[in-house]
Order: sequence, then C-alpha cells, then structure tokens
Amino acid sequence: MFWEVTQALLEGFASTVKLFCVTLIAALPLGLLISFGSMSKFKPVKAIFKIFIWIIRGTPLVLQMIIVYYGPGLVGNWAQNMQNPNAIITWLASWTVFDRFVAVSVAFIINYACYFSEIFRGGIESIPKGQYEAGQVLGMSKAQIFFKVVLMQVVKRIVPPMSNEIITLVKDTSLARVISVYEIIWAGEKFMKLEGLLWPLFYTGAFYLLFCGVLTILFNRIEKKLDYYRS
Repeated sequence: MFWEVTQALLEGFASTVKLFCVTLIAALPLGLLISFGSMSKFKPVKAIFKIFIWIIRGTPLVLQMIIVYYGPGLVGNWAQNMQNPNAIITWLASWTVFDRFVAVSVAFIINYACYFSEIFRGGIESIPKGQYEAGQVLGMSKAQIFFKVVLMQVVKRIVPPMSNEIITLVKDTSLARVISVYEIIWAGEKFMKLEGLLWPLFYTGAFYLLFCGVLTILFNRIEKKLDYYRS
C-alpha cells in the first residue's frame, strides 16, 4: 500500500514540479518587463502598469485561475448570442475550450510576474544614483552601467525576497486543484476519499518539505556567493 501511495503522489508531484517550472521560467522575465513599465518616465504607461499590478496583487490567485479558465467560455457564449459580434469578440469566442493546465499556468505566470516585478523594482531603485552618475562620468552607456555596475548589486539585494516568493510558489501550486488540475494534494485526497486513509495526505507534506528544503539550500549558497557584491 505504501508503494502504491508513493507512486500516486509521485505522479501528482510531477505535475506540481511542472507547474512550478513553467511559472518560474515565464514569470521572471515577464516580471522584469513589468517592472520597467512601472518605472517608466511616461506617466500614462507607468499608471497602466501600476494599476495592473495593483489589481493582480489585490485579488486572490484562486479568483484569477477561475477567470482565466471560465472567462473565455463565458465570452464565447455571449458572442454567440450577439447578432453582429466584432472581430475581437469572435476571436475570443474561439477560446471556448481552455486546457486546464494551460489556464492555471497563465494565471500563475501573471500573478507571480506582478509580485516579482515589485521585487525587481525595489532592487533597482535601491541602488544609489551616484553609481549611475559615476558610470556616466567614465563614459559608460546606460546598458553598460546596468549590466556591469548595477545588475549584480540588484541580484544580491533581491535574492532573499525572491527566495521567499519562490518557496511560496511551491506551496501555491496546490491551488491548481480548484479547477481540477491533478497535483500532489489531489493525489493524497484521493486515498482519503476512496480508502478512508488520512496518512497519504500528511505524506504529501514530505514532498513539499523536501522541495522547499532543496530550494532553501540553493538560495543560501547563492547568497553566500553574492557576498562579494556589497554596496
């Protein structure tokens, strides 16, 4: 029985790791782009990004998953009831079927990109302006100043808050079952509902602890290697 439970949890854990990797790979660069938008000197662009971040960070991730998954279908039903739908609505209507894993991935990527963007923005804005001015005096371009002077200092400062968000992401993957995406918690609950066994659900905690433990060790090593970059 133990091996049967372990196999089922490993299948669910594979889905958890897949969602984690997809979210992290896409949300990090997207978050950096959003942070640049939120720091834009063009006020209308800055306002749009600030409002977008405020909405995403101010609403539950579960609600965002539900909207992403069910939203296109609702728009499709509405478009079918219209006599003369425009091109955009017709295009949205074609999304009446949205793969569950794709939907949850989109919601996670957007949500975490906004959180990452604020961490990036805080790290970039924490660098003293004097360092930018010193680079300009030396004849360096803005790109050279950012990549050769600023970047590693920013990375040093954002590693602790970024590690917290990434570890939170590991645990948030359990929310995927809200729209029926199979993951490790669902695998544990299956034995509780069908067999009346409670221990498989607690057993899932071992997988999360192991995953978060590996990430904690990894981030601690990264922080130690970045100790050289002190401002």
